[in-house]
Order: sequence, then structure tokens, then C-alpha cells
Amino acid sequence: MNFEAVIGLEIHVQMKTKSKMFSSAPVRFSHEPNVNIAPLDMAFPGTMPVVNKQAVINAIRVANALHMTIDHTLYFDRKNYFYSDLPKGFQITQQARPIGKDGYVVVDTPSGKKKIGIERIHMEEDTCKQEHFMDYTLMDYNRAGTPLVEIVSNPEMSNGSEARQYAEAIRNIVLYSGTSDGKMEEGSLRVDTNVSIRPIGTKQFGTKVEVKNLNSFKSVELAIDYEIERQSQILLKGGKVQQETRRFDEGSGKTVLMRVKTDAVDYKYFCEPNITPIKLSDEFVENAIKTCPELYDSKMERYLKAGLLKTDAEIILSDPDTASFFEEGMGLVKSAKDFANFVIVEINAHLNKNGIKIKELSLKPAALAEIVVMQESGGLSHKQCVNILEKVIADGITPTEAKAELHIEAQVSDTGTLMGFVTAVLDANPQSITDFKAGKDRALGYLVGQVMKASHGKVNAAEVSRLLKEELDKR
Repeated sequence: MNFEAVIGLEIHVQMKTKSKMFSSAPVRFSHEPNVNIAPLDMAFPGTMPVVNKQAVINAIRVANALHMTIDHTLYFDRKNYFYSDLPKGFQITQQARPIGKDGYVVVDTPSGKKKIGIERIHMEEDTCKQEHFMDYTLMDYNRAGTPLVEIVSNPEMSNGSEARQYAEAIRNIVLYSGTSDGKMEEGSLRVDTNVSIRPIGTKQFGTKVEVKNLNSFKSVELAIDYEIERQSQILLKGGKVQQETRRFDEGSGKTVLMRVKTDAVDYKYFCEPNITPIKLSDEFVENAIKTCPELYDSKMERYLKAGLLKTDAEIILSDPDTASFFEEGMGLVKSAKDFANFVIVEINAHLNKNGIKIKELSLKPAALAEIVVMQESGGLSHKQCVNILEKVIADGITPTEAKAELHIEAQVSDTGTLMGFVTAVLDANPQSITDFKAGKDRALGYLVGQVMKASHGKVNAAEVSRLLKEELDKR
């Protein structure tokens, strides 16, 4: 029997705001426990929630990017969630009236583009972090109240690869809209998957299994594919899939049982009495959308039109700071592709070697653009420009100063001068001519190297190669 998978994702995104969803406490990562808190976060009596305006703007921007219908009235609900990570015993969320609904994203699959529907996006507050020890648990309330948006897809994905593509598309939207830093390793973006399988051709859903808190895109793909195989084997052996919650163990590559679900949890939702419905004006919603930073897909389209390969554009767009650096410099050169090559290869190599981020780099985009122009119009080889770049970064001087200190001169491209070197090298290497005629392509590289050696590297290698081919055809 052959099965098909039915997969839906719930993605929790921590919003990048200065303060929390309903209190004035700051939102910061990696601080001492219980320092970024306010009385409301601890559920002190008499405290009242106040809605974070920027969080609402962020949610509107994401909903618009997901092609959703945006609710112009904010409603909040109480989700009775009596656990130790919520001291007041409930979570403020949006249940009946989410801020956005009925959206979609389009992802690439081996069989072409696929439109994946999104049921809803709603705002809520995060819980605190629990540190479990052998016989006690400590509570860190720094995270409690951090603004979240939860994005709930329709069950329309079929495998781990599609789910990974979908999750990456969501990350790109929240990252470039300025909503979140999207750092899965820090918990800023957390993915829960719901996986079921059914015989191909049937309409009824199988028993759903939830895999919680996946913290990398690779884990999303691997966990889903493992779970599809695990459930298939159970059914093929005549067993029944249990409704349960599991986690993914990266070491073994398997999902592991956390708890079995027997009945649906009744959270006893009701309208949050301390936050009255808030009417959002058309102007407020339109302004939130209009002021949204340029999104990933728009940048990708521009970069491709500027001549970049898709793989190169993806590397640059994988980090917003790298994209910002590229944006500043690409308009100062003739070829955006040449500038991208320097960023991807030379700049990234320097960053990796020194363990720094691009925003910590002393080199400015305009300085790199000046070096690229030297290659494009100044007759310098790529190697010469790399030497200039290294000198600029090391000594903090201008490209012009680095060029002078390194005594770098423009390459010779004059045909008459080059032909003198080419003729002399060919006359001195008859065996290489014979090898080239015999189909040994390496002979041409050797001859180019001999010309470069004879000229002390001052000639244009591409032009030398062209002239050598012409002369070899004549001999």
C-alpha cells in the first residue's frame, strides 16, 4: 500500500520590538535571568496590559506579505493555559478574530511552483523559559510577554522538502519586513509540525502527530521525512498511529515520544476583558504596509535583473546586513555581478577567517566598489585587486593609496606589445605547440603562464590567451 503525507506547520515568530507585547519591559536576548521584566510580566495584582503598537504594525506587514485579509479591528482572547511558565495562569492571544487570515506563499518544488495556503496569523505573548534540573526547576521571566506572531498553514504540504521551503519563505518575510531576526538557534523562530499519512486517493485525514520546537530548517525536513516513514511502517504492519506529541533528536535523526494525547485540550477561550476591541483606521493599516522595508522576493527580482545568478543572490540575501552592504555598493560599479563576486568570495573569506560579521567590517561598500572599478576600467587583474583589498582592510587606507604602496600598475593590453611576448614564448616552446595540436588543453595554460612570467605579470591574461589561440591555429 502506498501512502501520502498531509503536513501543516505552525511557526512562532518572536517580534523584534523594543518592549514586550503588553508591558514596558525591554525585549533583549542573552541577559541575566529575570532582569528584563515588569510587574505585568509577573502577574502582579492591579497591573493592566497595554497593546504594543509596533507589534501590531509588524503583524500587519507580515499579513500583507502573505496576501492575507487583514482585520481592521483588534480582538484579543484569553487562553487558559495554567502552567508555571505563565504566572497569571492564562495567555493573551487572538483566537476568534486573528489579525490576518486566508493567505498563501508560493514555493519551488521539483515539479514546479506550489501555492501553499495559510489559515491565519495571530498575535500573542510568549511564555517564560524554564531551566530544568534533577529535582527542581528555575524560571527565567525575561522571555515572558515577548511579542509573538503565530503563522498557521493549511495542511497542504506533502514532504519534508516542501515544508522546509515553506518555513524558509516565512523566515525571509519576517526577516526582511523587520519583524524578527529569524534566528532559530536563539528561539526567535520556532517550528511545530503536524504530520499524518493516508492511503493515496483517500480524502479522510490520518491520525495527526505533532513534532515540537524544531530549531533548524534541516531539522524540519529530516523530522518530517522520518515521521512519514515511521507512520508508514506502523500502518504496513497492521498497527495504528497514536495521536501524540514528539520531539526530534538531531543525534539519532529520529523523533522521540514526549506525551500521548488522549483528548483535545479545552483552553476555555473567552474575550480578554482588560483589552477592549481596538479599531484600526484604514490610514494606519495602509501606512504600516507602505512603510514596510523591501521584502526578500522584491530584492531577489532586482538582483536577477542586475545580472546576478540566483545562487549568488541567495547567498547575499541570506543575511540582511550582507544585502545592505551589497545594496550600497552595487550602484557604484558597472557590473553588479563583479561586486557580488567580491562580496561572496573575498569579503566572506575575510569574515570567516577573523570570526566577525559584515557589520563589524571596517571596509565601506564604496571602498570595495572603487576596487571593483579598478578591475573593470583600470586594467588591473583580479589578483591585483585582491591584493589592494587586503591592504585596504589591513592598514585602513584608501584603495588608491594601497595601489601606490603596492606599486601596482595597470596591465598591458596593447596588441602589439602582447604579440612580442606571445611570439617569443611560442618560439621557445615548440613541444607545447605540438601538445596543443594533439588536443592537450593544458598546453595553452602553460603558455599563458610563460607569457605572464616573461612580462612579470603585467599583461592582460585574457587577452594573452586569445592571442595565443589565434597564433597556435596558424602554426
